[in-house]
Amino acid sequence: MFSWLWFLIIGIIAGWLAGRITRGKGFGLVGNMVMGVIGAFVGGFLFGLVGLSAHGFVGSIIAATVGAVAFIYLTRYLKKIG
Repeated sequence: MFSWLWFLIIGIIAGWLAGRITRGKGFGLVGNMVMGVIGAFVGGFLFGLVGLSAHGFVGSIIAATVGAVAFIYLTRYLKKIG
């Protein structure tokens, strides 16, 4: 139960950070959570590609934020070409 709670908290923080990094205003609580959760999966995948791993609370936030930023930029790029 607590692992899901931590996962959502990390998602909210990472989504908010990604919104700030990409010059946005955030996506609201639910939007931040969704972006952060997607970012966690994307970040884990990207970190695995380059041989990195994230441990602990701060490491998880960093990986999720990197993934969320990558996801935001990919989404913006696909909107432009579509």
